[in-house]
Amino acid sequence: MTTSTPPATRPATDPASEPRRRRERTGPAIKGIRHYTARQIRIQKIAILTMTLGPVGALAFAMYLLWGHGFAASDAIVFVALYVVSALGITIGFHRQLTHCSFESSAWVRNAWAIAGSLAVEGGPIDWVADHRRHHAHSDMDGDPHSPHLHEEDSFVGQAKGLWHAHMGWLIDRTHDSDPKRWAPDLLKLPGIVRINRMFGLLVVVSLVVLPGVLGLALTGTWFGMLTAILWGGPIRMMAVHHATWSTNSICHVFGRRDFESDDLSTNNWALSLISFGENWHNNHHAFPSSAVHGLRWWQLDVSAMI
Repeated sequence: MTTSTPPATRPATDPASEPRRRRERTGPAIKGIRHYTARQIRIQKIAILTMTLGPVGALAFAMYLLWGHGFAASDAIVFVALYVVSALGITIGFHRQLTHCSFESSAWVRNAWAIAGSLAVEGGPIDWVADHRRHHAHSDMDGDPHSPHLHEEDSFVGQAKGLWHAHMGWLIDRTHDSDPKRWAPDLLKLPGIVRINRMFGLLVVVSLVVLPGVLGLALTGTWFGMLTAILWGGPIRMMAVHHATWSTNSICHVFGRRDFESDDLSTNNWALSLISFGENWHNNHHAFPSSAVHGLRWWQLDVSAMI
């Protein structure tokens, strides 16, 4: 396995002196977009609202079940285990390997990471990579699918709208997707990745029901233990991974420190990097997108890079 070493660069100037990017900030012409039909938009809204509101209901039900029982160690084990696997699948598999080709591995290792990333329920690997590559091509400019800086920012309401859009609004109000033929043609030539992308629906069921249920039953030997493990290791764990990932799009383009110059407003956020396994050294990443290492300072913990 090989990793790329980032070249030297000069530190960024004081971010407070930089002008705010708004809608008029333009970049390369936007290409590789496929617009949805009205029916596809309705299906998209239903799917995303179910994915975001469903775990809230699961959390409420799980808290009701806690009454008189307490939080079982088996539920904590299942939650943490599946959180770690799926979150690392995103940052190592989907992001660093498939999107940026920042390290090489055998095909079975690559496919294993792609399956782990699919368990996060953020879309199949090819679709995820296409969106993220378009984000880098148009970061904080028109064409960026989830920049918080494409809205009016002169008021608190405008800034809140931008953060909402970057965090999850871009998924709910989505009217198009990033064409993999334009943004991920290399992945379309990998049979294993193509199969995993097609299996996404099955992997969702495995992630939210089968794996946590089997682990819960094995750890407790009871149907009640299996039920609570499905709740905590399925939709609730999925919600936690989603918000950790989405915070990179929203918080790490608004709040944090900028150590390097990059053609956007990406920031480093040490607190979020703890729960994302190093993903939120985001300014470092945008300065050196092909580096497998995001935590470039000795004190910037990057578990994903260690792995």
